Amino acid sequence: MHVEDLLRLESLDLTLLWGDRPQLTREISGVTATDLEDPGRFLQRGELVLSGLVWWAPADDEAKAERFVAALEEAGAVALLAGEETHGGVPEVLVEACRRHGIAILSVPVHTSFRAVTDTVYLRQWGDLSRRPAAPYALPENVRAELSRLLAEGTDPDTLLTRAVAHLGAPPAYVLSATGRTIARTPTAAPLPASRAAEAVTAPTTLSVDPDASPYGQWHLHLPEPVETPPRMLHEIAEVLAQHRRSALRRETMARGRATDLLTLIDTLSSAAAPAALGRALEACGLAEQDPYTVITVKGQADDDGTADALTEALHHLPDCGFAVGRLPTAEPGEATAVIGTRAFAEAGENPIATTLKNLWPTLQSRNAKVPLHGGISTPATTPATLKGALTQARYALTAARSRQAPGTEALTSNLTAIDDLTTLDALLTGIPADVRTAFGIHALGPLADDTNPSYRMLLETLDVFLTHNGSWARTAEALHLHVNTVHYRIQRVEMLTGRDLARLDHKLDLKAALLCR
Repeated sequence: MHVEDLLRLESLDLTLLWGDRPQLTREISGVTATDLEDPGRFLQRGELVLSGLVWWAPADDEAKAERFVAALEEAGAVALLAGEETHGGVPEVLVEACRRHGIAILSVPVHTSFRAVTDTVYLRQWGDLSRRPAAPYALPENVRAELSRLLAEGTDPDTLLTRAVAHLGAPPAYVLSATGRTIARTPTAAPLPASRAAEAVTAPTTLSVDPDASPYGQWHLHLPEPVETPPRMLHEIAEVLAQHRRSALRRETMARGRATDLLTLIDTLSSAAAPAALGRALEACGLAEQDPYTVITVKGQADDDGTADALTEALHHLPDCGFAVGRLPTAEPGEATAVIGTRAFAEAGENPIATTLKNLWPTLQSRNAKVPLHGGISTPATTPATLKGALTQARYALTAARSRQAPGTEALTSNLTAIDDLTTLDALLTGIPADVRTAFGIHALGPLADDTNPSYRMLLETLDVFLTHNGSWARTAEALHLHVNTVHYRIQRVEMLTGRDLARLDHKLDLKAALLCR
């Protein structure tokens, strides 16, 4: 396949920005997607380079584009396909750099995925191989036939991976998830701890199986030892694994539909009608008789559809737990919820869900660091009938995780918060929606809520210190460097303006909560 063949495909809708006949007739041996500023060491001669241009910014100088394209030329890349999505187009300085170095450059519109380009190249190459004897840079014909048969039979990923690399001398090989979960390994590959596997995902010897999947849902082919084999052959092995992955994703999509039905039922069904209907919905999700249950709700970016992938990947790290991941119809964009069967933990007398997920969260978050990923975890629901309460808890804890309003709650308002973490008044208040907190603070404080009045700001400061020192006149006066009589006067003014009696505990709590809600 040649570069010019891609331009003829209406389905890809590529645009030639620069390239003459000599560049367009170069043969493509493979495809690499990269957003490294200097990708040269990871490229092979004859490869097509796909880049979303994340490495470039409008403020960058011309030299940065020059270095990137020079690396492509030195590695022997045949062309650059630059995505338009990041910058709304392809920077002119990059086009000029390609012109100087003799590298054809094509723009990839937003509606064309990189996977569509990759699939087009490799499917075309596979078709060519099926019509002629196996080339030295492709999987042997008998291996391709065996792998196709195994895919059709729905074989497990361990067997598929083992047979795919058998003709390479049976080297150790792994298929790893985005967070380092081992999906498959060959018999020669030793068990790999998740922490090491998470690092291996970014190693030079690791190849992304499905580059266009969400950052949380990607699979990676990892060979810890160098293998003397053409890159094209490894790409073809990765494509076989990608086909297996797509089959799994289709099943996952169907399961998410059933989970969404379950969540809708939990959220809307009356308790009197719940047992029978919930039992059937839980059974459809494979969760029947797995009580108690824990509910977790996760929120990512509003326009990002990878949140369900992130939650699914995280829950795969929980041993012996069935779960169903879906989306409430009333949920905000970018929000996903799961019901987790925790009978295995209940029998063991412990529930390490929150601990396990909190330990995993930094790794999960690092896979898409630009998008904050928040989550809320409920306490266990002992029966299906109490699942609605657990769902309410999870959503409340999610609000707390996303809140940064209450002072002194930094440790609790981490990206993942469990209801069990909300053990103080200020922590509890973080779960209340921001507009409700603001309204409560304004109405409870009355005129003191007016920050533009210097006199009221002074009274608020005195009130805050007074409550912090448990209503001690002497310690408040000492902290503010005031006479005790002045403190008495100011607190009397606070009581008059708010209509509260600070000799009463409930009124003290009201005003303390109002201060925390500001």
